[in-house]
Amino acid sequence: MVMRRRLVSALVYSIEGFGAAWNSEEAIKVEMLLLPLLVGLSLYLEPEGLARAMLIGVLLMVVVVELLNTAIEKTIDRISTEHNPLSKKVKDMGSAAVLGAIINAVMVWTLVLTRH
Repeated sequence: MVMRRRLVSALVYSIEGFGAAWNSEEAIKVEMLLLPLLVGLSLYLEPEGLARAMLIGVLLMVVVVELLNTAIEKTIDRISTEHNPLSKKVKDMGSAAVLGAIINAVMVWTLVLTRH
């Protein structure tokens, strides 16, 4: 009973967190609108299960990294909205992580779909 209540609470918190990101970040909206299209495309283009999983997994990773970047940015803004060189570096690092996830996704899609 306690375990189920914890799981339900964790799910509710996750949905609320996703909603907060959706309402405040344009990037999340773009990525989430592209996700079903690209997942559908991966199902159409790639018959092999493992390759499909790779194509879909890297797309989900982009969303996960974007959510973490959003959390970092909101935390920095909560601490202070004043311009601070360290705050800028931290936000830039989060942005670089998103870029890395996107580059990874493009590389995996390219390698999987051009391997034949």
